[in-house]
Amino acid sequence: MTSPAISFEFFPPRNLDASFRLWDTARALAPLQPGFVSVTYGAGGTTRKLTHEAVTALSNHYGLNVAAHLTCVDASREETMQIVDDYAAAGVREIVALRGDAPKGQAAWAAHPQGFASSVELIEAIAERGDMTIRVGAYPEPHPDSGGSSAADVDFLKRKIDAGATSAITQFFFDADTFFRFRDACAAAGIDAPILPGILPIQGWAGARKFAASCGTSVPDWAIAAFDAAGKEGEAALARDLCSTLCGKLLQGGVDGLHFYTLNKPDLTLAVCADLGLTKPVMAA
Repeated sequence: MTSPAISFEFFPPRNLDASFRLWDTARALAPLQPGFVSVTYGAGGTTRKLTHEAVTALSNHYGLNVAAHLTCVDASREETMQIVDDYAAAGVREIVALRGDAPKGQAAWAAHPQGFASSVELIEAIAERGDMTIRVGAYPEPHPDSGGSSAADVDFLKRKIDAGATSAITQFFFDADTFFRFRDACAAAGIDAPILPGILPIQGWAGARKFAASCGTSVPDWAIAAFDAAGKEGEAALARDLCSTLCGKLLQGGVDGLHFYTLNKPDLTLAVCADLGLTKPVMAA
C-alpha cells in the first residue's frame, strides 16, 4: 500500500519562547517529508505580520513547502492582494484562502468596506494570478454560520472549488464516518477536488472540547466517557490511541492524505505517524 501523503499545520509564534517551540516542532516533523505545511492567520487577522514571518522562515530555513493562510478580515482588497504579492516574491506558491473569523469583540463577521465579501471572491482574485495553488477549508459537520445545514456547506465548498481552489482541508472530527459521509456528499455534488481530512491529535482534553465548541465539531458521548475514565494520567495514551485508530480507519476507507493540526507540539503527531508506520516511535504510551 502506498504511504499516505501527510501535511502539518502550525501557528505563528507571538514571543521568543513560542518561536523556539515552532522551530523545534518544524525540525522534528520535517524529516517526515510533508507535502506541505500550513501556517494559520490569527482570529481577526491579528497575526498577519507574524504569519508572514513564520511562512518565510519555514520556507527559507527548513526547505518546507509552505501554504500561508489568508483571510478576508479587516483588510481592503488591495491590502490583501499585496500580501499575496509579497508571498509570491518570497517564493511561496500556496495559499489557504479563508473567510476568517470575526475580530475579537465583534459579534458577527462583516466584510471590510473595501474588502472581499467572501472567501469565494478572495479565491477568484488569487486564481486570476495563475501562479498560486489555492487550498480552502471544508466542514464535515455544519459550520457555525451555515444554519445547521450540511448541504449548504457542501454547496459553498463547490462554489470555492469552481472559483479556482484545487483542494480542501476539513475541520477536525472524531468519527471516520463523519468524514466519509461528507466525502460522499461532496462527490454527489460534483466536487472532484481532493479533500484532506483535518486530524487533531488531542494535546489536552479540555482544550479540545473548547475548540470543538467554537468550530461546530460534535463531541461524541463515547469520547467524553473515555477521557473521563482515563483521567489526566491516561489522557496522553488515550489521545494517541484514538488518533491512530481514526487515521487507520480513514486510510482503510480510501483516504490518501492526512493533515495534522499540530498546535506547535510535535510529539503526539510523531507518535501517531509512528503507529501508521511513517516514522520511528518517539513518545511512550
